[in-house]
Amino acid sequence: MTTDPNRRAFLKTAGLGAGAAAATTIAAPAIALSQPAVTWRMQSSFPNSLDTIYGTMETFARYVSEATDGNFTIQTFKPGDIVGGLQVLDAVSNGTIEAGHTPLYFYFGREPALGFATGVPFGLNARQQHSWWHFGGGESLINEVLASMNAISLACGNSGAQMGGFFRKEINAVADLEGLKFRIGGIGGQVMARLGVVPQQIAPGDIYSALERGTIDAVEFVGPYDDLKLGFHQVAKYYYAPGFWEGGAMLHAAINLEAWNALPAHYQAILRHASEAANNWMLAKYDFVNPGALKELVSKGAELRYFPQDVMEAALTAANAYYDETAATNEAFKRSWDSYRAYRDDALLWWPVNELAFDNFMARTRGRG
Repeated sequence: MTTDPNRRAFLKTAGLGAGAAAATTIAAPAIALSQPAVTWRMQSSFPNSLDTIYGTMETFARYVSEATDGNFTIQTFKPGDIVGGLQVLDAVSNGTIEAGHTPLYFYFGREPALGFATGVPFGLNARQQHSWWHFGGGESLINEVLASMNAISLACGNSGAQMGGFFRKEINAVADLEGLKFRIGGIGGQVMARLGVVPQQIAPGDIYSALERGTIDAVEFVGPYDDLKLGFHQVAKYYYAPGFWEGGAMLHAAINLEAWNALPAHYQAILRHASEAANNWMLAKYDFVNPGALKELVSKGAELRYFPQDVMEAALTAANAYYDETAATNEAFKRSWDSYRAYRDDALLWWPVNELAFDNFMARTRGRG
């Protein structure tokens, strides 16, 4: 039997075509799988009117999208869109949302050790907090706690040292704190309660109305830029420093553990890098906007005050007592406190030698050209 030469040519060409098509079919999924389409929902604990904190979440989401050519999309939501501002970690844990942007100390009631993730009274400044998180054992300690809540966290923002907040009356001695209804979160509230304060944990969007109505007597939030936006100076004129309970408040991208584990390794790496970049963005933004906001607050009647030395000393004593008592009954807290305290002791040995000496000198030279 003979074969038509034209047919032989067709079969040869068709065979090559099929081979080429097969090669294309094999290669295309490999490319597609390298950047799979993923859509997450992420909610903040803060209203979108606070453009620096909320903007950090948006910046994080944008970085992830840009790094994946838009294939990994994180939709961002404000408090109340899905859950309340203080329920973000719960929503992450149960899978209602894949991620949340929140300070983990909001949830210290579930596990006190989470306070160290954000910052504790007489703790670390922003740089030290970041260093402890990555090199002092903080990340592994906190994520071990979060694993029992079906979550994992990435450092994603820092406010720097916060202000002590707005007060309706002056604080001249420890006795002036007795019965003071003070919006203050985390372990800071527990410490101040030992000095007679009645701590109130109120979601950011509800603080102004509580202060205006007199439901609370004082409020600490972040710093001049956000405090100006929220208008606290309109209903309480005494503006205290420093916020010794948050020397460098770290925020986190809290992520549902199952959603995290389902990601390809390179998407996990992109999230890590995006969170670090967003962390730097937030701190740099606050360092830029706070000076001008402080000037404006003072021009509008805010009166700057510093906490009296006896208040600071009494609060330090109360804080150390709280840490020792809690560590005696809570193993996760003890391990975190031991790590945190050891890091802080070394950092405070080094800091005054160079960093603090330089900062103090430069502060004294302001206006000298």
